[in-house]
Amino acid sequence: MGTVRNARVNQGGPKCAGIVGLGLIGGSFARGYAQAGVRVLAWDTDDDVMTAASMGTVAGELNDETLGECDIIVLACYPEACIEWLEAHAQALADATDTEAIMGPVVIDTVGVKGIVCERAFELAREHGFYFVGAHPMAGTQYSGYAHSRADLFQGAPLVLVPPAVDDALKLELLGQVREMVRPLGFGKFSVTSAAEHDRVIAFTSQLAHVVSNAYVKSPTAQVHHGFSAGSYRDLTRVAHLNPQMWSELMIDDADALAFEIDHLIESLGAYSRALKDRDQRYLENLLAEGDRIKRALDDEASH
Repeated sequence: MGTVRNARVNQGGPKCAGIVGLGLIGGSFARGYAQAGVRVLAWDTDDDVMTAASMGTVAGELNDETLGECDIIVLACYPEACIEWLEAHAQALADATDTEAIMGPVVIDTVGVKGIVCERAFELAREHGFYFVGAHPMAGTQYSGYAHSRADLFQGAPLVLVPPAVDDALKLELLGQVREMVRPLGFGKFSVTSAAEHDRVIAFTSQLAHVVSNAYVKSPTAQVHHGFSAGSYRDLTRVAHLNPQMWSELMIDDADALAFEIDHLIESLGAYSRALKDRDQRYLENLLAEGDRIKRALDDEASH
């Protein structure tokens, strides 16, 4: 069994980055690194995407023979696919990890849930002796695929990091390594949390918003909204357009937390519905005022 070793953080930013999966997020990592002058190696299941990416962005294929050239490897695919890639390449990552001085390639993921990925990835890293830190860039669009990726997607965006359960000295080195390796991409705020806390909060801030938006457009009135809608409709329906395969996998992996948020929302909506059916304007006014107060308080807190 391998062990994760103490090692010195690479300085000066990455010279070579490896990207697994060239969708919106992985493609944006690749474009951002390439624009910053970092050599990019990549792997994607779609040969056409690889061909397109090779035109000015990707310098070569990421595989067992080349991953040792990388300072960072970014897993930018679905949760199960990330785990499968790590399982297939764990030994090659261990072989590429320097046992004495500088860290080998640090591996991060970009998956929107952390529990299922980090549990297995930390286990593999511990067994084989390479470095893995869970990560979630808080950036994206309602569109997917390499064609929609862009070099500036992460400029100013938060990056959530989930380090492994190692001693404090190594944990700080790993977090410092990741920050150094993603510096060319322009991330703004960094936050550190546990996988469980990440998944509990992200069920509310991201997954619930997609469910609500997706369910909202199922109203029969949506078919006749043209000419009657403006900013409110656009804001609420923006993320109804999504990748069903990806989001269903993410939501199932975070099922309990998301179900809790949906149940809480249904309970809250029930109160509005009762006020309307009872024609109770005072009750409705109180409900609306309560939501307004909460939102204003949240905005004030964020501004400080």
